Amino acid sequence: MAAPRAAGPGPAPLLRVAAECGRSRARAGELRLPHGPVPCPVFMPVGTRGTAKGVTAAQLAALGCRICLGNTYHLGTRPGPELVRRAGGLHGFMDWPHNLLTDSGGFQMVSLVELSEVTEEGVRFRSPYGGEEILLSPEKSIEIQNALGADIVMQLDDVVSSTTTGPRVEEAMHRSVRWLDRCIAANRRPEQQKLFAIVQGGLDPALRTACLEEMTRRDVPGFAIGGLSGGEEKDRFWRMVKLSTDRLPRDKPRYLMGVGYATDLVVCVALGCDMFDCVFPTRTARFGSALVPWGSLQLKNKQFAKDFRPIDENCDCPTCQRHSRAYLHALIRSETAALHHLTIHNIAYQLNLMGSIRESILAQRFPEFVREFMGAMYGARERVPAWVVEALAAVGITLD
Repeated sequence: MAAPRAAGPGPAPLLRVAAECGRSRARAGELRLPHGPVPCPVFMPVGTRGTAKGVTAAQLAALGCRICLGNTYHLGTRPGPELVRRAGGLHGFMDWPHNLLTDSGGFQMVSLVELSEVTEEGVRFRSPYGGEEILLSPEKSIEIQNALGADIVMQLDDVVSSTTTGPRVEEAMHRSVRWLDRCIAANRRPEQQKLFAIVQGGLDPALRTACLEEMTRRDVPGFAIGGLSGGEEKDRFWRMVKLSTDRLPRDKPRYLMGVGYATDLVVCVALGCDMFDCVFPTRTARFGSALVPWGSLQLKNKQFAKDFRPIDENCDCPTCQRHSRAYLHALIRSETAALHHLTIHNIAYQLNLMGSIRESILAQRFPEFVREFMGAMYGARERVPAWVVEALAAVGITLD
């Protein structure tokens, strides 16, 4: 299969690696993007329709967020790419001065499976808004993303659930490679909008290896690890992540899609991943759950009714600086303001966690950080999940 490559000397690499852990695969650096540098490893909040649910773009920026996500499928159907383009792209539309990443719409093949049909041409959706049929081809996905103007754009991939088995997984992997070539050819703004490939192959090591071999022959600025974090066993999840990072180029960013649990972030940084996204911190906030270093607080519970401490006494987010657990508990069943405050805290928790990870890598103390994190999260060593212990050991980190 031919692999298209750009002629002549290419642009400066997207990723600058500043430090690497001397034991594991963890590394710290920055993504050099049009709307400013992004320190990494980085967690990217998900703003499906132009903002993360429950917070404004200005609040995201104030928390230190320098890159967030938009959803091509949803923005492409409503309000539509032409309207967003006329507003100055998604940056202008949502008044966001920092970087954006747009997904390709491929994930909706799983999340809206009853409304979609996949062929070589693309994926046909039945719009959940008006019922009309929409064809999202690789070319159309890139056309929409070019109009939205995100700094990083994703190829359209053929996505199947991570628990799917059989010939459909191989079909999706090969089609994702073919669609990558079509996306490369369709991208009209390759200097301003960096196109990432998405590695597929399910939980089959041979298929994922074949996909890695093909996709790494393409001269793309970065790579995403797709098709995971969809309900598969964690033991199989981490092995597929490691298989992927083992074979991805050292000098390009590695984006693990759909991962947001704190333990998963720490482990997958150790395995060599640089970028993450997930709706988890904002979604769990809407259920009254606050993220803390020892797990989470379910603030609907009566035990917090007279607890005048902040969610986390060591957190400097606006919620923890101004409001008590008791106040949030009192509001949470009837006032949406409580969910707003929890969303701000949870995003701050994720961003602060990634900041601490980066600092520990730069200071050459990442293994010590991992042990401290696991101690705070689980307490006794025997309470740490077996998959975590095995994954960390595979890259030289022990918890003893």
